Amino acid sequence: MNCSTLSKFTHFFSLKLSLVLKECTILGIATCIAICSGCSDGRPTRVKVSGTVLIDGQPLTKGIVQLVPNGTRPAAGKIDAQGRFTLTSYDGGDGVVLGTHRVLIAAKEAVSESQVKWLAPPKYADLKNSGLTIEITEPTEDLTIELTWNGGKPFVQ
Repeated sequence: MNCSTLSKFTHFFSLKLSLVLKECTILGIATCIAICSGCSDGRPTRVKVSGTVLIDGQPLTKGIVQLVPNGTRPAAGKIDAQGRFTLTSYDGGDGVVLGTHRVLIAAKEAVSESQVKWLAPPKYADLKNSGLTIEITEPTEDLTIELTWNGGKPFVQ
């Protein structure tokens, strides 16, 4: 390889490297802008919340938990066999908006076409009568919601 060929090769390589570096710089700047702007989905800020529902100290094994804030979207989650739930407002497990929430727990199962068995008192399935509120201030994996039968027990209605 003579000096002229080597010089042309070096110049060509230098131009290519310069273009690659410029593309990387532009991509890097775009990434920083996206990160700094928070990549907001246009929805209220949410925090991940999961926990357990207990009734008279024992896990409630079926039902739905719903947290309802004022003026924004509620969050809900299904109660599993261990009494555990994970709350979602928009997309799977995305969490709950910060603030004070009224709480609804609906726990019943159909026993026939016209009858249901209440696994928790029906008052907890009514936001106006549940008497439950929760303040969400940060993410949590161990939110405990405690219910009571007050001497009653599951019944068919």
